[in-house]
Amino acid sequence: MIEAFTIVAAIAIILVLVFDCSNGFHDSANIIATVIASRAMTPAMAVLIVGVFEFIGPLLSGTAVANTIGSVVDLSEVERLDAVRIILCAVSGAVLWNIVTWWKGLPSSSSHALVGGLIGAVANSVGGHHVVWGFSELMRGNVTGVTKVLLALLISPFAGFVCGFIIHKVVRRLLSRASTKANRWLRGLQYVTSMGLAFSHGSNDAQKSMGIITLVLMLAGWQEGFHVPFWVVLACSISLTVGVMSGGWRIVRTLGFAIYRVRPLHAFDSQLASSAVIIAASLVGAPVSTTHVVSTTIMGVGAAEHPRAVRWKKAEEIAWTWVITLPGAALMAIFIGALFHAGAGLFQ
Repeated sequence: MIEAFTIVAAIAIILVLVFDCSNGFHDSANIIATVIASRAMTPAMAVLIVGVFEFIGPLLSGTAVANTIGSVVDLSEVERLDAVRIILCAVSGAVLWNIVTWWKGLPSSSSHALVGGLIGAVANSVGGHHVVWGFSELMRGNVTGVTKVLLALLISPFAGFVCGFIIHKVVRRLLSRASTKANRWLRGLQYVTSMGLAFSHGSNDAQKSMGIITLVLMLAGWQEGFHVPFWVVLACSISLTVGVMSGGWRIVRTLGFAIYRVRPLHAFDSQLASSAVIIAASLVGAPVSTTHVVSTTIMGVGAAEHPRAVRWKKAEEIAWTWVITLPGAALMAIFIGALFHAGAGLFQ
């Protein structure tokens, strides 16, 4: 007879892959919105190309981000069944938040949701001292735990805005004497920048799920030390790609048309800026929100050309969604934890 612990651990791993898939369809608009809005590709072509490079990204990008996510909480002293239940509640809260915001067409951050779910589930179940906050380490010059994640999520939107602003200014200057025929070349170049953006998204976002699954494997005693097995990399890559290719058409409308009226030059500059920021973050193990980065690069590009043309009201709406995501996912994880506690007899 299969032990209850094995069942809970298996459910936790499956649920992480479900989260990865929900992350993909939630974030697919981040990758394909501008290329469709600028008419460089048809939706079908965009989804196909993006899907291929989303799959390749996690396979070639290493595990620096996964290591960061795996260090956010410390459950080594918690009884293993309780520890895995906590992870299950955390990921459930993140999945539920992703589904709600996707249904409402709001481009919230899956990274915020996952970290919020972890903090809420752990703090509520075994206490905040099991969360690796990293504040004291920051005073010593070391960036780790929740502090590293929050700094990455805080800095990356500003980096995206500045990068988008600067790149658009430079490219506009270079093309100041170009004719309208340049749009054809810009649309062609978007094939390259879309590939780069898809690769960078896969390299950063899939690693978050890799980190959680590896954490479950450690807590379950199924492996020693924190190292991501290849089958976990492959499973997360497939799951994220399936989610991306399933599409996020509600959010495509928001990012592609509701912030700024996107043309080929704007799309090219935004994709180039987003790719640069996300790849840089992946190299240093910083889990960033692709939603944040893509949205703010579009704003930066728009502000570089016509600040008044940027629909700042929509930007404000998105910003509020970012603010409430972490506590919202935390509350959902706590609620799910309460349901688990009420039905604890089912796992005994």
